[in-house]
Amino acid sequence: QVQLVESGGGLVQAGGSLRLSCAASGRTFMSYAIAWFRQAPGKEREFVAAIRWSGGSTYYADSVKGRFTISGDNAKNTVYLQMNSLKPEDTAVYYCAANQRVVRPWTPPSSLEYWGQGTQVIVSS
Repeated sequence: QVQLVESGGGLVQAGGSLRLSCAASGRTFMSYAIAWFRQAPGKEREFVAAIRWSGGSTYYADSVKGRFTISGDNAKNTVYLQMNSLKPEDTAVYYCAANQRVVRPWTPPSSLEYWGQGTQVIVSS
């Protein structure tokens, strides 16, 4: 089992920045892929970014490329999502998820094994 806990969400003005954290416990993270998804009210959950723990390969949704950066800290078993140049359309609940297989932008949320409880991000205009 893997337990995931997100933090770092909040209210920010457009153009601002936030850093989300996903702390993992349970099984070792090293063989997993970690991803961030988000879900806005009335919309489906969508892929944001993913990192392959071993090798460090990263993937991003087109909508966040150049603005968001995913990274990991092995020693802390924590994955971060640095979000810069935030836009009102980035407003959503952000979820951290873990999977033993690689997570790509087209990976459906239903195929991921473990999920955190989510953290709310609100970007005001």
